[in-house]
Amino acid sequence: MSDHHVITIARGYGSGGRQMGKALADDLGWNYYDRDLLQLASDESGIHEELFARADETVRHSLTSLFRLRTDFLDGNVIHPSSDDFVSNENLFRYQAKIIRQLADTENCVIVGRCANLILKDRTNVINVYVHAPEAFCVRRIMNLYSLSREDAEKKIRETNRRRADYVRYFTGQDWQWADGYDLCLDSSRMNTEQCIRLVKAYLECV
Repeated sequence: MSDHHVITIARGYGSGGRQMGKALADDLGWNYYDRDLLQLASDESGIHEELFARADETVRHSLTSLFRLRTDFLDGNVIHPSSDDFVSNENLFRYQAKIIRQLADTENCVIVGRCANLILKDRTNVINVYVHAPEAFCVRRIMNLYSLSREDAEKKIRETNRRRADYVRYFTGQDWQWADGYDLCLDSSRMNTEQCIRLVKAYLECV
């Protein structure tokens, strides 16, 4: 049995999942990883971090992606630098998967997003959490956080959630909001951050 654990956090935009993940890591005294995984993947590969960030923004769902599911996207086996596909979106994803697997092998940490729950699927030392909330709750939260109109907040939420869903489907063939992909699904409109953290910590004690 592993002497360390990883908690992955997937979240609907506006649910507060990222903030909950950071607070959870601070409470546990664990390392926290989010967009800084792009820097780690850049350091590992020698590929500029901007390319990783650009891939995040440009991957879109298409009909062909439904037939492109390949498990080697998840296993962290990267393409050799001599290949023409070295800086492809697929290889950039593989480098992120490689970093996530290395972290899961070596330390206690909380990882937000990046398909981490699927990359680390079936590992007994991993707890996968999905944080969500009703649309009205998310809209109010985004309006308050960014001083947006209701219309702009609704649009931002739709676009961000669509991009996240497309990213997960493109590289894994899975539905981002599929409950079977998670150990815990938390409605942040019914619990505050501290209550969510207590639930995750209680689950952690059982594994």
